[in-house]
Amino acid sequence: MKTSVMLVMAGLVFLSGCDTGNNAAKVPAKPKWPGAAYHLAFETQAAKPNPSGVTIPVIKYSANPEALEKRATLVVQFDTSGVKKDGPVSNQMVMGPVDVPAVEGALPAEYMDAADKGLASFLNAYCIHGKVKLTVALARSSLSSRPGDAELNIKRLSDWMPIEVVFKNPHPKC
Repeated sequence: MKTSVMLVMAGLVFLSGCDTGNNAAKVPAKPKWPGAAYHLAFETQAAKPNPSGVTIPVIKYSANPEALEKRATLVVQFDTSGVKKDGPVSNQMVMGPVDVPAVEGALPAEYMDAADKGLASFLNAYCIHGKVKLTVALARSSLSSRPGDAELNIKRLSDWMPIEVVFKNPHPKC
């Protein structure tokens, strides 16, 4: 009988120590890094004019240290609403991959120069001139050269950053 009482007492002590009630946190924890894995910003200094006729300002980035990528690709979407061409018109340009080795930095000058030249060739081909609305984003380096919206949304590393640039075509043919 003595052992039965001790066993019942031990069981009660054990059960009273296990609080299976409301274990949920009262205030949700704030995420360590809000939003997309990469945050973009444009350089505020006046960009040096590019001989191609269009200059995208230098793009600075800061990355979530827990979601750091070694390489990324720049995606530029541009407004094609004023294009007067028959047939399909592409409204985006996907650059090749570039190294983004640090948590903070800027895309290399030669990479931005290549982006300016590539964008100028698109704008020239579609006879777009004057002010052009752009949005830019970083995506995983595995992004295909002609991604659909679904692939782009899955592989996008940053939010879209809008900007308006001026295209002065050095070789007008339109």
